[in-house]
Parts: sequence; C-alpha cells; structure tokens
Amino acid sequence: MFDAKKLLNDFLNQQVPGTGGSVREKGGQAVQLAKDNPLATGAIAAALLGTGIGRELTGSALKLGGAAAVAGLAYTAYQNYKDGKNAPTGDSSAAQEVLPPPTGSDFEIDAAPQGADEFASILIKAMIAAARADGHIDDDERARIADRLAMAGLEDDAQAFIRAELAKPVDMDQLANAAQTEAQRVELYTASRLAIEPNTRAERGYLDMLAGRLGLEDGLIDHIEATIAGATANA
Repeated sequence: MFDAKKLLNDFLNQQVPGTGGSVREKGGQAVQLAKDNPLATGAIAAALLGTGIGRELTGSALKLGGAAAVAGLAYTAYQNYKDGKNAPTGDSSAAQEVLPPPTGSDFEIDAAPQGADEFASILIKAMIAAARADGHIDDDERARIADRLAMAGLEDDAQAFIRAELAKPVDMDQLANAAQTEAQRVELYTASRLAIEPNTRAERGYLDMLAGRLGLEDGLIDHIEATIAGATANA
C-alpha cells in the first residue's frame, strides 16, 4: 500500500529540489529530471495531472509545507471566522500569516479519527476531483497522464490509485461524507480550492456545490478564499 500522506505532500510541495523553480516551470524537462533526480518524482507526477496545482504556496504556508499547509490554512481561516473577523479583501489579504494548528487540534491530519493515511487519501481524492471539474480530462488525457506517471517513477500502488480516481465518476456526496469532523470538512474544501484556480463557471460551480455539501457557511468560505489568496501565488 502506498504512503498517502507522502503523496499528499508531493501534491502540495511543488518546488523541485535543485532547480530553483516549480515543476510547472520545468515542465519541458520533467521526464529527464525524473530520471536524474528520483527525490523529485512525486512532485513531478503531481504537476503532470492535467491542470496541475492551481496555486503555489508562499510565505508562512510554504514553510509549513504539504499536508501541514492544508491544516494550517484551514485552521487559520476557521479561527478568524469564529473570532468574528472580517475576511480581508484585495491587498489586505497579503498580510495573512498561516500558523499550524495547536497540538491536539482536530485540524491536525495526524489526529484524524479514520487515520492520517486514510484522511490524506481523501484529500488527494478531493484535489483530483476538483482538477477534473472543468471536464478536460478525457480518455486520451488519462492515457497520457498514466504514461507520465510511469515515466516519473511513482510507485505502482500510487499510480493505480491516481488512475482509478481519474477514471471513476466524481461522487461529491461520497467525498463530502468522508469528512468526519467539522475541521475535516474545512480541510477538504481548502485542499480542493488549492488544487484549482476557478477561472471557469464549471470550476466555480463545483466549489460552490462542494461547500454546500459540506455545510460550510458563506462567511467561512470567504475566509478560506482570503487566507489562500494571502498565502499563495498564481502558479
């Protein structure tokens, strides 16, 4: 069985070791880089999933990295919302600092009641589903992705998991029901939002429907949007 938490970290840690840039920026060199630098192959595979990651982590979120960044972004947005703060807009969102959730918090992925590895796989499923929201991943594209995953050197179990998620119909209700706590519902939406930059009606509509299925209030969604905007940059 593959390490789902490691794969989630690879999905979110976009910097390629030794290159000084993101996988997206190095896309033309991806296959050769995978051969030359096995440590980077997980991140390469993630960036080759169709649209890739919608936004790059920066600042304090980048320092947290990977799964911890999802937890930190979700926790920061949730806490600001619960404290009654106004969601920052425009340039003010750049001042957002992302902190890790306190030890023992429900936002800690390692404290997930279903197990950290299982919840990490749920977050990956959410990110893949969001990346498919605009419907651009057809059979031909799935075949190309499968070839890229194999060339990137991703372990067989992880490849099979990703291929299966790309092939099956998106079941938003099943995805939403997999979140067992309020914190997990916030994290699932946060991970989905990180996976895409909703520039189309289909992508925006998908996120709106997901928020509804998760039972997240509009004010909380505004805080998630603002926190992500202040801690990321367009990829």
